[in-house]
Amino acid sequence: MSDRHTPLTRRRLMQLAGTVGAGWAVASCAGPGSSGGGADEARDEPIPTGPVEGEVSFAHWRAEDQAAFDQLIAAFRQETGVTVRQDISPSNDYQSTALQRVRGGGVGDVLTAFRGAQFNDMVSAGVYSDLTDQDVVGQYDSQLIEVGRQDGTQWGLPYQVVFNMPVANLDLLERAGATGAPQDWQGFLALCEDLQALGVVPIAWPAAAPGDAGQLLNAMVMNNAPADDMFVQVESGDLKVTDEWFLTTLRQYEQLRPFFQPRATGTAVEPAQQLFASGQAAMLATGSYHIAPVRALGAQFPMDLVAPITVPADQAKYEGIYNATFILGVNTASDVRPAGLAWVEFLSRPENASAYANATAQHVTVSGATYENQDLERTSPWLTRDTLLAPRFQFDDLDVRAAVENAAVAVVGGTSPEQAAEEAQRVVDQAQ
Repeated sequence: MSDRHTPLTRRRLMQLAGTVGAGWAVASCAGPGSSGGGADEARDEPIPTGPVEGEVSFAHWRAEDQAAFDQLIAAFRQETGVTVRQDISPSNDYQSTALQRVRGGGVGDVLTAFRGAQFNDMVSAGVYSDLTDQDVVGQYDSQLIEVGRQDGTQWGLPYQVVFNMPVANLDLLERAGATGAPQDWQGFLALCEDLQALGVVPIAWPAAAPGDAGQLLNAMVMNNAPADDMFVQVESGDLKVTDEWFLTTLRQYEQLRPFFQPRATGTAVEPAQQLFASGQAAMLATGSYHIAPVRALGAQFPMDLVAPITVPADQAKYEGIYNATFILGVNTASDVRPAGLAWVEFLSRPENASAYANATAQHVTVSGATYENQDLERTSPWLTRDTLLAPRFQFDDLDVRAAVENAAVAVVGGTSPEQAAEEAQRVVDQAQ
């Protein structure tokens, strides 16, 4: 229902809150902390088949994709008459506050979530509508949307396929004599030494940006850990970060210390991107989601992905890391759910998913999407390689995740691996 066609909707009531008093609004609108209805009660109600009309709030964290979505929004409005407004928050803010913001339906008729703790919390809070029987689910590669499913119910649709491992400047790697990605740990260290001999920083790492700094850990543990669900087991107490597999990982971070840029532990993401885009660093240790921003900074060189293989070649189980994320869903607290579903369906058409992908250099999970962007074409082989679903998103407790990831940052900052591991394990133990 739109504000125009239904004068007294939940959203209208939320807007009126500013003029008649917040206490009234909370009691009437089932906002955060309320027990008077809203998402918790609506979660089992199917999306109604009402008219597609009104204004849709689309909540996400991808500011770099705003222009691409604007073009799709214009086409959607021309087709349906529905307006979509992007409500964009920085990724760290979105991670910490999105649930509170979307729970009352004031924003986020269509919402997104990071895979892992945030998506699990939103499903538990009853924010995601059940999409299981919606035709739109059939538009997706079923294997790539498993992370949006719980107990047989399809709550959300992961839209992006991201490779959370270092992006490499292939021109610099070629100048360093590399003929391919290193196949073992000694080869990776040798590559770093050769790059350093060229006078460039081997690895730009934004260690002061937690959301990006933790991406490197995915590849560092993928072949070291004794199980693919290593961080699930860390949270359950079956594994510890003081175990040898994680100490080995931290010692390898220690070996990488001279190959990061100076003062890496104080580097935010923008300076790291600039270092890489300008050709002063050979690798950017974040992920494929930074290829488009680096292009926007003027990078002209060819790029691919290089994951550090931390074990001998014959012991490597995985070549790299991927993640299925940006989990689309329709908010149960929305007053315009038919229009919200229509927007999700629009995004899920192969031609529109292709347009989004090629404009943003992001692979998508929609079946039949095609890639013309040169960076997507170059990195497309990773879609079929032996990759592990990014393990850092296995954590349900974000404080525990921060403690484990900060252990790696501490080691690069000079703390011994043993001390860093013990301090992280202390946080894990307190959370259990």
